[in-house]
Amino acid sequence: MPSPRLSLVIPAYNESALLPRLLETVAEARRRYVQGPEAIEIIVADNGSTDDTVAIAERYGCRVVSVATRNIGAVRNGGARASRGELLCFVDADGRVHPEVFNAVDAALSSGKYSVGATGVRPERWSPGIFCTFAMLVPLLWVTRIDTGLVFCRRTDFDTVGGYDERRAAAEDIFFHLALMRLGRTLRQRAVRLTRVKGIASMRKFDEHGDWHYFALGLRLTNLLLDPHHRSAYIERYWYGVKR
Repeated sequence: MPSPRLSLVIPAYNESALLPRLLETVAEARRRYVQGPEAIEIIVADNGSTDDTVAIAERYGCRVVSVATRNIGAVRNGGARASRGELLCFVDADGRVHPEVFNAVDAALSSGKYSVGATGVRPERWSPGIFCTFAMLVPLLWVTRIDTGLVFCRRTDFDTVGGYDERRAAAEDIFFHLALMRLGRTLRQRAVRLTRVKGIASMRKFDEHGDWHYFALGLRLTNLLLDPHHRSAYIERYWYGVKR
């Protein structure tokens, strides 16, 4: 089999409820990809699911890779190591992607202008708390050019920076972006936000912890950013103690 042009890595732990809707949107985006759906491989990096996550992934034609380490960076890296594409994309299992996202990613990375990018997201529902959270975060996105949604880079650059930092229990995506931005500066490249192909973000964290909970996360997030080894009981519960 020829190597795919692009690999999409989806970390997953007990995602049987939301994974199908993501994979439906991925299937549509693959159908629209100018190089054909066969040029894209989908890898689900399973982190020890006990539900039907693996069976669902296989039913949709995904390659399933098992990653035992309970760390989101390790799961993303495990999926990337198993992939074969020249371009790498990462998206969370509870999100959804835009129908033109793969074409936009390929065009951005083929231009030679960018070392890393993300699509951004819009929430699947709104409330006053969610609106204020996004209003607080958007200026940071403008200034830093670090965004969420579907994140992408070249495989060669991923290997150069060593992938995601597995020392971190969370915020690994921020530091992955920063590492690729530093690399990009040496190549006269920068980060890009593909806001015309925004994904849709699940609001399940808001459903579970309340629509205003991000404002109580501030100090804990600061500790995460300053100390790569920071791992409190709250972090364990918020990111790793979910029951699905």
